[in-house]
Amino acid sequence: MNSTMGPKEIVKEIVAKKDVKHIIFVGCGASKADLYPAKYFLDQNANQLRISHYTANEFNFATPNSVNENAVVISASLGGTTPETVEANAVAKDKGATVISLTRVVDSALTKDADYVIYHGFAENYATKLEKTGYCLQLAVELLNQVEGYEHYEQMMAGFDVIYKLSQESAESARKAAKQFAQRFKDEKVVYVMSSGATHEVAYSSSICLMMEMQWINSGTFHAGEFFHGPFEIVDKDVPFILLMNDGKTRSIDSRALAFLDRFDAKTEVVDALDYGLSAHVDESVVDYFNPFVITAVFRVYAEELSYSREHPLTKRRYMWKLSY
Repeated sequence: MNSTMGPKEIVKEIVAKKDVKHIIFVGCGASKADLYPAKYFLDQNANQLRISHYTANEFNFATPNSVNENAVVISASLGGTTPETVEANAVAKDKGATVISLTRVVDSALTKDADYVIYHGFAENYATKLEKTGYCLQLAVELLNQVEGYEHYEQMMAGFDVIYKLSQESAESARKAAKQFAQRFKDEKVVYVMSSGATHEVAYSSSICLMMEMQWINSGTFHAGEFFHGPFEIVDKDVPFILLMNDGKTRSIDSRALAFLDRFDAKTEVVDALDYGLSAHVDESVVDYFNPFVITAVFRVYAEELSYSREHPLTKRRYMWKLSY
């Protein structure tokens, strides 16, 4: 196991030894969602590489045939102890895949069966909460560039250079809007969350983790492109929606959803990457892949303010880590 190398060096070592054909992202909950921007990036840009994204136990119980010596499995667990993800590393290793793991905790269980480990921050500030997503996306960029070649590699690298500072500043500037959101939404019994593009699973994790897990608020989530294929029937005056709006190719999808919500006076909160100047800092050719960073950082502030107004700490649990399940 090597935990001193960066994404570029790790991938260079792997491709020197193996013919990489399949990249598989594995995690649970928020960590699974944090891997999605990398999966989305590869879906958009790879010509030959096969890309998959699994919740860990699905990977464990229904392991795809393509998990072999030509596969790279990238797994993540914040504390490095998520049992299903730890097991996924063992499954991948047993099948001959190369395993790269992302975690915050040195020598945690997740590192045991990993060939490479990248340690990331989390609690230090809003920017460090994005490092797991960022390192995973960097691995994806390196894998694509070193296996197939990637024409916008330099623009992605320039994006990584600025995105953490921009996201931190965006989060800090969002406090007033977040307080207003918290007052508007604190008594809601159900909140729907949607987005598109690389931010699709930021909406998912905001719904299942920040709303359901951390606030015990009923929540539903769906892709903004799917909104008009079922979910929009629930729209009415004052029905609560959170729309995470992207800058880039899928913005028109989000805009269409917003127009419908406004048309029927839904109770809508919009968190828009454009409001925080994303496209002024990141090249248009790669801006899509950096939306999740700014939006994740900003919405964390929204969740904090909601927890204060509801007097329900984000750390409060009924079942998680307390029971056998």
